[in-house]
Amino acid sequence: LVGAWCFADHYGPDDVSVTGGMDVPPHPHTGLQTVSWLFTGEIEHRDTMGNHAMVRPGEINLMTAGHGIAHTEVSTPETTVLHGVQLWVALPAESMDTARDFAHYAPETLRRDGVDVKVFLADLFGSVSPVHTFTPLLGAELVFEPGASLDIAVKTDFEHGILVDTGTFAINEAGDTTLERTEMGYVGLGASTISLTNRSETPGRVILLGGEPLDEDIIMWWN
Repeated sequence: LVGAWCFADHYGPDDVSVTGGMDVPPHPHTGLQTVSWLFTGEIEHRDTMGNHAMVRPGEINLMTAGHGIAHTEVSTPETTVLHGVQLWVALPAESMDTARDFAHYAPETLRRDGVDVKVFLADLFGSVSPVHTFTPLLGAELVFEPGASLDIAVKTDFEHGILVDTGTFAINEAGDTTLERTEMGYVGLGASTISLTNRSETPGRVILLGGEPLDEDIIMWWN
């Protein structure tokens, strides 16, 4: 767990002409929220609330399962390369049986010291997402120019995860921790600043997750 974040599926780049793309048939969820965030491609979402939505790069689709929902996820015929993350948020016990819901939001891109920032949950650098969560969380995409560094002011009562999609990143000024592609770094409680440096000669991208610790035991069971 990182806060209430309980699952991170980092997939692609996936050449759909070879793999056939994403074709996830109807399946149920309960007691969580699903967060879909794409880098490239497009996914069609349908659920038993009657929602029909497209998942596109830079736009968050958040589905609250609550007491129960089923949905399908299928990449569109126009998609050539599918690449993104599917994230799950555990609902606290008091909200497990909440009403199901669906939200869509396209954050603006902020520019900070050679870094493009999209904040899809909570707030960072003055950008505030309107999407509702049941515990305090943070979710953002950061795309770094080669060699770019950024100091990120974070909440000291949050723990954080840094998931690297592309590039090689050093955490904090001393650079005592280096993260490669597909790795996730963890920063515990008490940090007021997280410093990230892209040590690559090419652009680098990370997903920054954070939240207040979920002081509950959870059971994860996939279908």
